[in-house]
Amino acid sequence: MMETKLAEKTAGAGVKAPRGRRRIEKSEQTREALLQAAAEVVGEKGFANASITLITQKAGVGQGTFYNYFNSRQEILDELMPAVGRNLLAYVKGKLTGGHSFAELEEQQFRAFFSFLQIAPKFFRILNEAYLFSPEGHDAHMKNVFDNYMRFLLRSHASGEFPGYEPRELEVIAQILMAARDYLAVNYTHEEGGAPKLPDFVADTYMKFVRYGLEGVPPQAQPKKRGEGRKE
Repeated sequence: MMETKLAEKTAGAGVKAPRGRRRIEKSEQTREALLQAAAEVVGEKGFANASITLITQKAGVGQGTFYNYFNSRQEILDELMPAVGRNLLAYVKGKLTGGHSFAELEEQQFRAFFSFLQIAPKFFRILNEAYLFSPEGHDAHMKNVFDNYMRFLLRSHASGEFPGYEPRELEVIAQILMAARDYLAVNYTHEEGGAPKLPDFVADTYMKFVRYGLEGVPPQAQPKKRGEGRKE
């Protein structure tokens, strides 16, 4: 009884975590602060002008602290794109409300991606410049997105969707969807200083392409064969 009361008392009193754990948490927070600062600096000034001085000033730490976490400027830039990409994937995952088919989930993911651009308008500058200034980081991010798509596609295929496709063909589909999403973002939402809302007709057209391309065109929408319907 005494042990139970003591446990309840300490649980409600906000007992501090062990010192070692607090040190680890603080270390993780500092590292995240540096990556966040790097994202802001690159988003504003580009990879070429993202100096350690600007990053540490933005993070509010000294340059000596920087070298406790990263060996060089290039190292933090190589980790930047995967880190920002993980934020994107976590945001999109948090917007999923469930669905019975790949198309339903894909529409949620598609709209969530453009919703993310509303709150992170510099994402595309980081992504596009990473291709040149941090190919390693860019490749790591694209692989994460690709793997995420493949999980959804293979799960749907295993449940009976896309009977006209082989599993290896779904790898091509994943790359097509990734490219389409990025290209639409550049053409319909990318503006200097911000990312305006994606027009509804663009999302509707994209989903029409996804549904008809993967699930097949509904019979009423299929073109008539030559001579079909001709009266004798």
